[in-house]
Amino acid sequence: MKRRYGFAAYLAGAVAARVGDEMSGPALMLGGFAVTGSATAGSALLAGVTVSAVVGGPVLGLLLDRVERPGWLLAGAMGLYGGGLGLVLLGLGRVPFVAVLGLAVVVGVAGPAVAGGWTAQLPRVVPGGGLGRANVLDAMTFGVASLAGPALAGGVAEGVGAAGAVVVAGVLIGVAVPVAWGLPRGSAGREAAGGGFAAGVRFVLGNPALARATFTSVGCCLAQGVLTACVPLLGERALGGAARGAVLLSCAAGAGLVANAVLARLVVAPDAVIRLGALVQAAGLALAATGRPAALIGAALLIGAGEGPQLTALFAVRHRESPDHLRSQVFTTGASMKITGFALGAALAGPLAARSLPGALLLASGVAAVACVRGRPQPGRALDHT
Repeated sequence: MKRRYGFAAYLAGAVAARVGDEMSGPALMLGGFAVTGSATAGSALLAGVTVSAVVGGPVLGLLLDRVERPGWLLAGAMGLYGGGLGLVLLGLGRVPFVAVLGLAVVVGVAGPAVAGGWTAQLPRVVPGGGLGRANVLDAMTFGVASLAGPALAGGVAEGVGAAGAVVVAGVLIGVAVPVAWGLPRGSAGREAAGGGFAAGVRFVLGNPALARATFTSVGCCLAQGVLTACVPLLGERALGGAARGAVLLSCAAGAGLVANAVLARLVVAPDAVIRLGALVQAAGLALAATGRPAALIGAALLIGAGEGPQLTALFAVRHRESPDHLRSQVFTTGASMKITGFALGAALAGPLAARSLPGALLLASGVAAVACVRGRPQPGRALDHT
């Protein structure tokens, strides 16, 4: 199976699923904004589809570590995620908003499949010495998705409406389902069978390097949630339209790809990259608070330059520290914590940005700065890109 399932197929499926995932948040936010006229409703939908990852991640990770065919489970989870986005869209404006929000929460349980669940399978696709470079390329699929997803969401929303953007997001996630189905077999872990639901959480919190990296990355994700929820208002006030705010997210993603390409040529301790990435993001968010168009573009580039390498380094730490029988749980637990942090940031930002947009962005900057200080790493092994 490993011979027939190449790394190119893995990357293609990852890109499709992650572009759809990155589209879904801005598309739902624009959809909620278009139907209700309220930025709070849009950010509530974004928070709803992400907050339930705190439960979905550990459960999915436990199952992935126990089953012999993890690809089948991933395919089912992504089918639920992509199809559920369509149901959320059908409910907007037709049923009470609280019911739509509840459905978004249910759909979001499957969200960690696209991030942590997929990446946890990487050692089965690229075993041995090629894992370091494969990890960089895998992390860069998030950059590609972050670049293409918001741009597609904004473009489709301007062309055919926010509903069309939600549909395209669901279709892209669905395209990855057969690719996930064919992932190589796992080894249903006897060791994992005794670990229980909280084994991944306990391991992440008990491992100093993972705990530091997770704390910093979750803080940055909370700040990114604030920024994403502010994007429609930034677009409306500074760029000539709410949908144009998605350009800022694409600029950040492009900067992240460039920064990752530069980092791939260097030998740097991943623990240090995670902390430095938080500091750079904090500076970018502070610059965004000025609200001027040119400053916003510069801020987006700065944020991306910190976020892209930070994600690659985070994956490197997880691969380095995770035992095989807990690898999926570590990745999905970490992903669920990050997604939940993002959801909290988005939920807080809606009402706060309605009162003071600069205040919301400065709060995000402060959170990223605190994550940088509290996540101070100890000397670690260098990030191997060979």
